[in-house]
Amino acid sequence: MNQTKHGIAEKLIGSPYESMDERTKKVARHITERKHISRDTSKELDDSITFGQRAADAVAKFRGSWSFIMLFAITLVFWVILNSYILINYDKTFDPYPYILLNLFLSMLASIQAPIILMSQNRQGEKDRLNADHDYEVNLKAELEIMLLHEKIDALRTEQWNELIAIQKEQLILLGNLLDKNQD
Repeated sequence: MNQTKHGIAEKLIGSPYESMDERTKKVARHITERKHISRDTSKELDDSITFGQRAADAVAKFRGSWSFIMLFAITLVFWVILNSYILINYDKTFDPYPYILLNLFLSMLASIQAPIILMSQNRQGEKDRLNADHDYEVNLKAELEIMLLHEKIDALRTEQWNELIAIQKEQLILLGNLLDKNQD
C-alpha cells in the first residue's frame, strides 16, 4: 500500500518520494490518504506562548496605538505646563528648560520599549513563517488535487470517446445490414 502511495506522490510531484523535503512528503501523504491539510496556525502558536511573549505582544499592541500616542502627548504637554506653572509662581522648576529629567525618562522608556517591541516582532515573524509554510502546503495540495482531477476528466473523456466510437461502429454495421437488405 505504501508503494502505491509513494508511486502516486512521485507521479504527481515528479520526484522520488525519498528525495522530497518534509513538507512535500506531508502533502503527498495527505493526498494519498485523502485527508485535509488545513489547520489553524494561529491557534498552534498561541497554545505554546509564554507569559513574557504575551506581555510583549500586549505592550507592542498598546505602544503602537493612537491611545498611547495621545496619552504620551498629553503627558509631555502636562510636564511642560507644570514646569512653566512652577517657574512662573515660585521662580523655580523641578526640571529646568532643556528638560533633562524628561529626556532621561524618555530615554529610559525607549531603552525598555525597544527590546519588548523587537520580541513581539520576532514572534510575529515566526507566525508569518508558519503561515507561509502552511500556505505553501495548502497550495501544493490544491495544485496536485487539480492535476488529479484533470487526469480523471481526461480518462472519462477518453472512455466516452471509445464508447462513442463503439456505438458508431455498431450503427455503421446496422446501417450496412440495412443497405444490404434493401439491395436484395
